[in-house]
Amino acid sequence: MTDVNEHDGRAWRLAREYGVRIEIADLGEWGPGELRSEYDPSGPAIRINRRVVERLAPGERGAFIAHALGHELHHHRERLGEVERRSDRAARERAADDFARALMERV
Repeated sequence: MTDVNEHDGRAWRLAREYGVRIEIADLGEWGPGELRSEYDPSGPAIRINRRVVERLAPGERGAFIAHALGHELHHHRERLGEVERRSDRAARERAADDFARALMERV
């Protein structure tokens, strides 16, 4: 997977600015569900699921990782108090996806 760092856009730069470690790791089996990435505030770290990345075509990996980073960076920003942490989980996830898309548009 030598191509995973080629999409070095805004999400990657923002993660570096925040001091968030980025890992490509096996996040385990989730049955019919799929865990694409996770945010660990104790690192802080963002882990991208290696199983998902390996299933993607090489040309799709960079965009997938950039979106996952943006999504998890939104959760980091919630933890820091930079953005409101919504009480509804579905609303939090939508806000994280919206943030990720906005970051990718500004590359």
